[in-house]
Amino acid sequence: MPDTKPALVLHLATGGEPLLFALPPEDAEKLEAKISDLLADKTITSVKTKEGSTVTINFAHVAVAYVDDLQRKGRVFGLH
Repeated sequence: MPDTKPALVLHLATGGEPLLFALPPEDAEKLEAKISDLLADKTITSVKTKEGSTVTINFAHVAVAYVDDLQRKGRVFGLH
């Protein structure tokens, strides 16, 4: 099985290109499980990136958020 490259993908409510943040594989599943609550509660939270940086995200300004594998080729939204 090839290595995965998980990333947090954020589509802002104001539009524009999505923001992508590479995630450490060990943190990706935990964050993915919390995304729906973060969006529903319009939470402000900090996320550690794969590079060791920390980004703080205000989910009140996010329309869509999900964890995706950047390693996949030929991505189609919603299909694996």
